[in-house]
Amino acid sequence: MISHHLDTIKKIGILGGTFDPPHLGHLKLATHFAKILHLDELLLIPSGEPWQKESSITPAELRFKMTEAAGVDLAIEFLQLNIPTRISTDRIEMNRPGPSYTLDTAKALRERFGPQVNLTWLMGADTLLNLPTWNSWDQLLNYLNFAVASRPHHSLSAEISLEMKVLLEKHQCIDADALAKSPFGRIYLDNSLSVDLSSTQLRDQLKSLARSTIASEHIPSHALEIVTNLDLYK
Repeated sequence: MISHHLDTIKKIGILGGTFDPPHLGHLKLATHFAKILHLDELLLIPSGEPWQKESSITPAELRFKMTEAAGVDLAIEFLQLNIPTRISTDRIEMNRPGPSYTLDTAKALRERFGPQVNLTWLMGADTLLNLPTWNSWDQLLNYLNFAVASRPHHSLSAEISLEMKVLLEKHQCIDADALAKSPFGRIYLDNSLSVDLSSTQLRDQLKSLARSTIASEHIPSHALEIVTNLDLYK
């Protein structure tokens, strides 16, 4: 049971993306930050119409079902690790017509949970580096924190743009506790976790002759049942 004291900020982590398919890298990222940020709740948010992705993306309802199934695997892992974070798969972007802009999601979540709740978007370093290509990206920290995990082959020091350097100078905090105490506006860079897997890379690998081995190694078991039963990604 999770204890909520009046002097403790409720902490909600957000893991968004296409989840096409959800993979063990997503679960590793979620588990790591749920533990170190002491998240009360984790929202898995599949995008509705991801405007930066190719048109061949799997339909939203199927991606939602796979994400929900992966959430079952994540809940089992949390139980085994004694992590009390609640997990839910949210339709907020699927239910909103038009392209899925993260800023719209951030505003809606802030309105839903109120001004005092800690809302933290979980991401890999590659996503942070790509942030300036997002719609109204420079407004996101008015509603959210960012918790960023390192990614192999994506060096922040080598690849970061001037505008992102300025953002980090203004908003970076040095430890997870500082981020956890702030409802929004902080960026925490975590170098203790390295996730080397992407859905795009995985889709390409699933077209190879080693499909069954690759799928079982990288896709959570409940999500894999859906991939296998519907013969996806061939």
